[in-house]
Amino acid sequence: MKSDIEIARAASMQPIMAVADKLGVPADAVLQYGPYKAKLSLDYINSLADRPDGNLILVTAMTPTPAGEGKTTTTVGLGDGLNRIGKKTIMCLREPSLGPCFGMKGGAAGGGMAQVVPMEDINLHFTGDFHAITSAHNLLSAMIDNHIHWGNALGIDVRRVAWRRVLDMNDRALRDIVSSLGGVGNGYPRETGFDITVASEVMAILCLAMDLEDLERRLGNIVIGYTREREPITAAQLDANGAMTVLLKDALMPNLVQTLENNPAFVHGGPFANIAHGCNTVLATRSALKLADYVVTEAGFGADLGAEKFFDIKCRKAGLKPAAAVIVATIRALKMHGGVAKEDLGQENVEAVKAGLVNLGRHIRNVGQFGVPAVVAVNGFTADTEAEFEAVRAFCAELGVDAVSCTHWANGSAGTEELAGKVVQLAESHKAQFRPLYDDDLPLWEKVRTIARSIYGADDIVADQAVRNRFKMLETQGYGAFPICMAKTQYSFSTDPTLKGAPSGHVVPVREVRLSAGAEFLVVITGEIMTMPGLPRVPAANSIKLDADGNVAGLF
Repeated sequence: MKSDIEIARAASMQPIMAVADKLGVPADAVLQYGPYKAKLSLDYINSLADRPDGNLILVTAMTPTPAGEGKTTTTVGLGDGLNRIGKKTIMCLREPSLGPCFGMKGGAAGGGMAQVVPMEDINLHFTGDFHAITSAHNLLSAMIDNHIHWGNALGIDVRRVAWRRVLDMNDRALRDIVSSLGGVGNGYPRETGFDITVASEVMAILCLAMDLEDLERRLGNIVIGYTREREPITAAQLDANGAMTVLLKDALMPNLVQTLENNPAFVHGGPFANIAHGCNTVLATRSALKLADYVVTEAGFGADLGAEKFFDIKCRKAGLKPAAAVIVATIRALKMHGGVAKEDLGQENVEAVKAGLVNLGRHIRNVGQFGVPAVVAVNGFTADTEAEFEAVRAFCAELGVDAVSCTHWANGSAGTEELAGKVVQLAESHKAQFRPLYDDDLPLWEKVRTIARSIYGADDIVADQAVRNRFKMLETQGYGAFPICMAKTQYSFSTDPTLKGAPSGHVVPVREVRLSAGAEFLVVITGEIMTMPGLPRVPAANSIKLDADGNVAGLF
């Protein structure tokens, strides 16, 4: 069987102008980055405002395991499947981060016969969006230290600088550092650190901004630190947001690519869902809704993270109303949640599947809390048996949800025709009555508690007094209406990644609260989650190289 990269390299791609033409996008609105990648101009996007919206479909998943779920692959496969049955469809995906590509997770362009291409470009530097975000973020960092060096007219307390630097790579050595060493000419030494670019507030702002004006406003609202009197200081007070916007003006334009079946896809923005809000850009999603009958988008990791943030942050802020959700599961992952070791997943074990279904069941119920109807897509593997799938189908039927077996990895759109039909049925039934999980005016502490109890199955949340005081101070400063962005392990409903299935009765420890005033949400960090990952013992980078013909090898 060919590898993903071999399949992608053998693809018969259409010129990107032909893909844009399918959507009715005029040539002068397409800014080409070579023959197979392009951006859509912001002027053209603004011209679409009065068009009606298509149907928005969210693809989410059960709690991930090392066995794999294939959420991005299913997103691509479903989009191809909807096009196959005659529904004009665009897929909206996130851009991959270099950190996971060279670490452990690999790329994020789908797999098998359900991929977006050119895969190598998308997984590496693509159109330079992440580099622009990194540069804009670190420009602000440089301007902060420069302001302090040249007299500190704003009275920034160097002990309370909240703005860290970023890098789009997993590098544990940079989590906590001391900067500005080496004497008077190098500034004032202070403790700081790096986050990965996908955790940057600039990334979140780019993904939530409606246009360039909104982007500049949000960048100006970033709180970079505090005075000795604990008054917030913003990027606008440093006159930094104008230059940051200049660096991001091209990055804000959505990226257009295609699937292996030459269907259009927007790949734009890329916050992680375990440490950020996990959704592609609002601009790409809203543009797609104006150009297509159906828009299929994904949100990172399991529904407890990506879907919750998609609903409570992205949809709330952008006024989006999803028509349906697809929850991706695999027999293999269900067996792991049912207690089966990875090396034994190839053997039929219906009882383990039934034991693991508690995890899927909680995700189904959680999505239902938002008033969005769902269907379960069982992403098929060759070792799956009919008896195992029947256990899933029967379980889902008891919850009033269809479960559909999908083979898009092997068969492309032919493997998702049934799923596409179910999605159309849900969307056209108009059953969706979308509602966020909590109201804007609920106290911040209670918003976090609501997520922990309603989504994670926890009994309560806990934090030391300093963290609780931080919540109260943020409300006093006018940030009480902000939604919550939970930073939590993706491997469990709890904050303990080893707890599989659907744990309940646990307590969620809140370790830190970070204000993202420009993105207009609060990042609540729980458990041992880190905003700068490290590389694994044997990183993927060890196997990535150029072959004798100059082609990338080992990316997958």
